[in-house]
Amino acid sequence: MDFSINTFEKLLSICESENKKIYEIMQEKEAFDFDIDVENVRNRVAKNIEAMKSAIKNGMTSKEKSYSGLCGDDCAKLQERYKKESPLFGKIYEKITTYALATMEENLRMNKIVACPTAGSCGIVPAVITALSEEKGLNKEEEINALITAGTVGYVISAKVAMAGAVAGCQAECGVASAMSAAAAAQILGGNERQKINAAILALKNILGLTCDPVGGLVEIPCVKRNVFLAIHAITGAELSLAGIESKIPPDEIVDAMVQTGQLMSPLLKETSQGGLAITKNGILISSKL
Repeated sequence: MDFSINTFEKLLSICESENKKIYEIMQEKEAFDFDIDVENVRNRVAKNIEAMKSAIKNGMTSKEKSYSGLCGDDCAKLQERYKKESPLFGKIYEKITTYALATMEENLRMNKIVACPTAGSCGIVPAVITALSEEKGLNKEEEINALITAGTVGYVISAKVAMAGAVAGCQAECGVASAMSAAAAAQILGGNERQKINAAILALKNILGLTCDPVGGLVEIPCVKRNVFLAIHAITGAELSLAGIESKIPPDEIVDAMVQTGQLMSPLLKETSQGGLAITKNGILISSKL
C-alpha cells in the first residue's frame, strides 16, 4: 500500500481503493512507519484516550487557579449553572462545554494533558470524543477508532502547514483541533469516509483567519474559551456533513487557503501578543499586572 498520505484526495483514494476506513489506513501506516504491529499502535492510542479522560475528571473537580491567577474556575462556574438550568442543547452540549473547559484548565495548572494537536487547543478533541462516547455508549475500540480518525485529519493538514499559532494563527491550532473533532464525531455517528473528511473541512473552512493574540503571551486569554466554542463548532461540521451538505470548495484547496491566510496574516497576530486582544486597553492592563 502507498502510505505517502499528504492530501485528503490521496487519503480518500486509498480508502476507496482498499475498501477501508480512515482509521484502518492510518493505523496500518503508523505500524509500517514505526515497525510495530497494529495492536501496538492501538494500545498507544488507548493510553492517550485514558490521559484525556483523566484530565477531564481532574479538571471537573478542581477550582485551582493557574499560576497567573487569570483562569482556573470557569469549569466550576459552568457546572453550577447546569445544576440550576438545563443546557438548551441537552446533555451532550453540557458535557462538551464542561469537558473542554476542564481539560484546558488542567493544562493551565501544568497538569497532564494530551496536546491534540497543541496544548493551546487540547480541550477540543477530548471533549468531543469523550462526551459522544459516554452518550452513545461506545466501547474502547470505538473510541480508539475515533481518535485515530481525528489524528489522521491533523496529520494530513500538517503536511502543508505547521500547527502553531506562531506560523498560521489560531486557525492552525483550535481550528485544526475543531476539524479533527468533526471527523471523529462523524466517525462515531456512522458517517462514511467522504463525510468524515467533509465534516472536518466544513469546520476548518468556517474558522479561516482566526488570529493568535494571547493576552500577556499566556495560553489563557482567549485560548481557554476558544476551546469551548470550537468544540461545539466541530459538532456543527459533523451534523451538516452527515445531512449530505458538502463544502463547495474541495478539502485540499481549503487547506491551501488556510496556508495562504496564515502567510498573509500580520506577525502581530501570530502569537507575538503585539496585536488584537493582547493590546486592547484591558489586555495591556492584565499584562502589566502579571
